[in-house]
Amino acid sequence: MSSAKPPHSHTAPLTPAQADALRGVLAVDGCEFEERPYMLYFARCANVTVAVYEKGPKAVVQGRGLEEFITLVLEPRVLGEARYGYEEVLSPELYEPHFGIDESGKGDFFGPLVVAGVYVNAEIAKTLKDAGVQDSKAISSDARIRQLAAAIRKARVPSSLVTIAPPRYNDLHRKIGNVNRMLAWGHARVIEDLCGLCPECPRALSDKFADARVLERALMEKGRNLHLDQRTKAESDYAVAAASILAREKFINWMGEKGTELGLELPRGASERVQSAALKLMSKSGPEVLEHCAKTHFKTAAEVLKRFEAQ
Repeated sequence: MSSAKPPHSHTAPLTPAQADALRGVLAVDGCEFEERPYMLYFARCANVTVAVYEKGPKAVVQGRGLEEFITLVLEPRVLGEARYGYEEVLSPELYEPHFGIDESGKGDFFGPLVVAGVYVNAEIAKTLKDAGVQDSKAISSDARIRQLAAAIRKARVPSSLVTIAPPRYNDLHRKIGNVNRMLAWGHARVIEDLCGLCPECPRALSDKFADARVLERALMEKGRNLHLDQRTKAESDYAVAAASILAREKFINWMGEKGTELGLELPRGASERVQSAALKLMSKSGPEVLEHCAKTHFKTAAEVLKRFEAQ
């Protein structure tokens, strides 16, 4: 009998038809539905919650009845195949030695761009799986992000983190003029660091954000012998998911610390609430304050400056 702890959550990619079928199954089984942002639906069942996200779509299952739900409901009644517990056989690439790279803050007006990388082998991948590591975008709770980041550090997983704070970010953007080239530079820095920690690693995996040649050209000397793999939905990989959590933790911590320093909560994203916060900061400290806490090439910056000058 395995001594591994049961997983905290499980993520299953779905087709649109499967997402609809799962909704029907949950309704028949008496689950209660809630409306949630970025989700097709959220359901509370007897021993699990099921969040089905628009992006993908994908289902994230959590709760003490997780394993029973997967094996008795999700797989036989919706997916039509048994995969749970056979991942190492069905997806061996998840357990082979490789780096996973991901970033946080790219779409947020306030805050830095953070790029993180994590190395996994079979033992580390199993540890991350047992800890419930999953794509940070599927986690709405900052407390849960910090909990998972702590679990990754406790496991002494080889990792690297590059934080490009707004002053440096804005300076680089003025020089480079392209976010994807900046992102490739950040990914290359992280890969170089990881190569120093794990020089025998043969492969690096990241989400597909641009032409792979952009990143290949940016790779520094230590990273050039790696096989670089870019694909969509790379966050289903344990290394990429762990990287996404470390990057997200650094981003939310930076936002909290800078907000305390400025005396104003810095909202995420690029919404009207973000513009209102920017206007308050500019009224208090002048428009130059954005250089130190925001990405000034965003359209949001031009919009709030126009509103500030019209006051």
